[in-house]
Amino acid sequence: MQIGVETSKAVDQRRVFVIDDDDITRTVLQFMLQDEIETHEMATLEEAYDKGVGWLKPDLVLVGVSFVKARGEALVGELKIKFPGVQILVICQKEDETVAVSALKAGANGAVLKPLTLEAVRSKVDTVLGRGGAAAMVQLGGLK
Repeated sequence: MQIGVETSKAVDQRRVFVIDDDDITRTVLQFMLQDEIETHEMATLEEAYDKGVGWLKPDLVLVGVSFVKARGEALVGELKIKFPGVQILVICQKEDETVAVSALKAGANGAVLKPLTLEAVRSKVDTVLGRGGAAAMVQLGGLK
């Protein structure tokens, strides 16, 4: 294990699928996550659907925005049918924000914005999976 990895997270038996058509993005995300959670990378949705059969179901899917663009927001529902109970994060650039918002409206749990940083990715994954360490919610605009 690497420095900064919490043992409790590394052994919690959850699984992440990183599905993106960009091999660099897949590799970077797998590298960022693999020390704290079982992470599998795939280039296509079909590969993920084949791999996610039986015991190898993901708890979280990080899906590239290109797939949302190609299949529309219905992709979110498709992923939830293929992997019941799955959480979904969309990987995108700032300029793809409108596509990510449409995925959120369709039931995705959030987005991971590029450029990717170790702290931001792990924090988002931990938050979505309810693995503690999430920042407390702060209400803006004081109550009177």
